[in-house]
Order: sequence, then structure tokens, then C-alpha cells
Amino acid sequence: MQHEPDNHTSFLFTDLLFGIPALLAIALYIGAVMTTNQRNHLRKWPGMRTISFVAGVLLAATALIGPLARQSHSEFTAHMMGHLLLGMLAPLLVALSAPVTLLLRTLHVRTARKLSRLLQRRPIRFFTHPIVASFLNIGGLWLLYTTSLYTAMHTNLLLHIFVHIHVFIAGYLFTISLLYIDPVSHRFSFQYRTIVFIFALAGHGILSKFIYAYPPEGVAVDQARSGALLMYYGGDAVDLLLIFILFRHWYKSTRPRTRATIDREYRKADHAI
Repeated sequence: MQHEPDNHTSFLFTDLLFGIPALLAIALYIGAVMTTNQRNHLRKWPGMRTISFVAGVLLAATALIGPLARQSHSEFTAHMMGHLLLGMLAPLLVALSAPVTLLLRTLHVRTARKLSRLLQRRPIRFFTHPIVASFLNIGGLWLLYTTSLYTAMHTNLLLHIFVHIHVFIAGYLFTISLLYIDPVSHRFSFQYRTIVFIFALAGHGILSKFIYAYPPEGVAVDQARSGALLMYYGGDAVDLLLIFILFRHWYKSTRPRTRATIDREYRKADHAI
């Protein structure tokens, strides 16, 4: 049996801790969209990016507050559903919304240039390296489910908060290390990113099978098996989306470039910021 939550106060605290930033993030993003659209009437911010950001934040919030978050304290399957939303699908949707590009377009030129230089610094480049991001993402999951950390986070509120923040950030770093939606200061080849992605997929799949055979501490066998199956097949579904987008970008990069294509790319670059 997993540990039940201590009291309703902890749930109220986490609801406010995660819920308020989620609403604030959506408001700031929409406000930035309105600002950049007012400045640039000829090139509006794509509506699908706004939808993607809002959906990503709401899915992440679903895993952190409300019924699913409460149920995940006592049911491993619910916890794993939250993991898929918070650590895989939500980061992908947020990455596809190009938040950094939007921020650069919203800020004044001088401030945008300072932010661009900040994003080029060594710590940012280190954590967005595909291998480092993969270790933070997949390695963090191995640490969570093969040690006593999973049990401990259900009895320690601060640890519970830290783990969930790590899951989202690690998932986001992993996604942007493979998909170049926002501007990046260091680019790795599609071949390199694909190889890293294959190893990450293997690590995620093996972990789900390990959980099926060796349940985490305090998790019943039937719960572990249903959660492991959800992790395996649900993770594959999200990974297929990531694979499709990665390979679509790869295909587009190898197409013959016509004069019209080059002109269109220059126009996009002119309006990127």
C-alpha cells in the first residue's frame, strides 16, 4: 500500500503552489501573443502555438492538482498517468508552442539580445545537450522507481514538490534537445539526435518492464503491472508524436531548396524576433 496524504492542508498547498503559476503562465503567454500581434500586423502569432501552450499547461496542471493528483497518492496507475501527462505530453506541447521565440519577439530589442546571449552560455548549453537531457529525464525515472525515493516522496511534501518539478523540467529539456522549435545556440545533426533518442526509448521501455517484474517499494503487484503497461504503451504513443515531428523536420531539411523556399525562410527569419 502506498502512503495516504497526511491531510487536506498539503493538498491545498500544492493546489495553490502549482495552480497559480499555471494560470499565470497562460495569462502571460496570451498577453505576449497580443503584444506581438499588435506590433506585427503582417505576421500574426500562429493560433495553434497558443492552443498548444494552453493545452500543455493544463495537462501538466491536471497531473499536479485535482482528482488525478489526489488519486495518485494511493493508486500507482493514476500516478503513472500523471507521469505521462507531466513528463511527456505536456513538455512536448509546451515545446511546440515556441515560448522562447514568443518571448524574444515580445521583448524590446536590447533586452531580447541580452536574453539571447544568456541562452548561449555554457550552463544552458550543457543542460540542453541531448545526452545530458536524456540522463536527467530517463535516469531520473530509474532513480525514482528503483529506489526508496518513490515511497519517500509520498511522505515528504517538499520532496514530492521537487520530484514533480524535476519530472516536468527534465521532460521539457529532453524534448527541446531533440526538437529545434525555438532558436538554439548549438545544433546537433538529425543522425546524432536520433541515436540518442533511440537509447532513451530503450531506457524508458526497459524501465517499464522492470517495474512490471519488480514493483516499486510499497506498490502492490497488480497496481505495478497496470501502471507499467500504461507507462509502456502510453509512452510509446507520445514518443510516436515526437518521432513524427523529428523526422518531419529531417525530411524538410533535405528537400531541394527552391528560390521561393529560400525567400520564405528569410521572411520567417526577419519576423522571428
